[in-house]
This record gives sequence, C-alpha cells and structure tokens, in this order.
Amino acid sequence: MSHKGGHMTTGQAPVFAAIMLLTGIGIPILAALNAGLGIRLGHPMAASVVLFGVALLIAIAGAAATGALGQLRPTGNVPFHFYLGGIFVAFYVIAVTFIAPRFGVGNAIFFVLVGQLISAATIDHFGLFGAIRS
Repeated sequence: MSHKGGHMTTGQAPVFAAIMLLTGIGIPILAALNAGLGIRLGHPMAASVVLFGVALLIAIAGAAATGALGQLRPTGNVPFHFYLGGIFVAFYVIAVTFIAPRFGVGNAIFFVLVGQLISAATIDHFGLFGAIRS
C-alpha cells in the first residue's frame, strides 16, 4: 500500500479534524511528560533520546503494518529540503523538554502555537513545500 498525496473527500474532513484535534491535545501532554522525564533522568537530552527511541519503534511498526518499509530507500527524486523535517521535530522536542519545566507548559506551548499559526499561514498562503495554496 502506498500513500499518494491529494485532496480529501468531503466525508474525510470531520475525521481529519478529529485526528488533528487529538494531535493538538497531545502536544502539551508530550511537553509535560518529556519535561518530567528529563527532570527524572537528570537531563533533557536523555529524555529526548528516550522519546525518539520510542517514536522510532512506533514508526517502524506502523511502516511494517502498512507495507511502507519497502519505500525506505535512498533516492535522488526527493529534494534535500524535504528531509529537514527531522531537524524541526528534534528542535521542538529538545526545546520544549528543556524549557517547559522552567517556563511552564502553558507558556511554552502558547509560543509554539503562535509560531505554528504564523508558519502555517505563510506555508498555505504561498503554497510552500508543495502545500495546497489557500
């Protein structure tokens, strides 16, 4: 089974909205849990390594379950900038793990949310990175 980008059907909108709402609910929970793990392990970087280890196992299981493991191969067909998402997710996890216990989960996520709104609006407005232009 391969995933191809495209537009959603009308019936998918409520499902997509619900999944993204749950994802949004999970972001502050992730911040609080990983911040607490960092404190208990003695360093935010240690907590980030644990988080990414667990996430890697889940991603591998999901790829195996959907038949996507065969899609993992080096290719010259993918522009380099599409691989930079890993840098952004690592920066987010490390920053929130370090800052949330010192600044508060609510404060940290508030500024993350403001940044997300600015970035999302810019990406959609200009259709950056192949996003649907709106």
